Amino acid sequence: MSHAQDEVHLRSAIAAARQASARGDMPFGAVLVKDGQTLLTALNNQVTTSDCTGHAEVVLIREAAAQLGPDALRGATVYASGEPCAMCSGAMFWAGITRVVFGATTPDIGAALGGPSLGARCADVLASGSPLVEVLGPLLREEAVAALAPHA
Repeated sequence: MSHAQDEVHLRSAIAAARQASARGDMPFGAVLVKDGQTLLTALNNQVTTSDCTGHAEVVLIREAAAQLGPDALRGATVYASGEPCAMCSGAMFWAGITRVVFGATTPDIGAALGGPSLGARCADVLASGSPLVEVLGPLLREEAVAALAPHA
């Protein structure tokens, strides 16, 4: 996929992060793309569902599997407004995602939001897997960091 296409899809994830923030959830969004087509967009829902695993990437995987079937995930790309944590990275690996593109980095997220943090970087978590998952980021970092601000 071209750099310009990556930016379009990542901007959709950043817009979803702003929507999550506006409704009172953590400011993260994720988009599932396969064969150049957007299949699904998801928002973090930790606060609105009282689910600590409601990270946008996990929500995306659960919703895609339920609505589209597990084959929709295999070989797809996830665009995430923020660098996926270790939990989300593992979930994407097990779902068969083959490419991850993210905006804000784990250190950016920690600086903006504070709170607990797993220091493992997405690329490091996924580097130990087989098959390998391509990780690209940060991309559109400034835009993604701006979405971390309250009610961006």
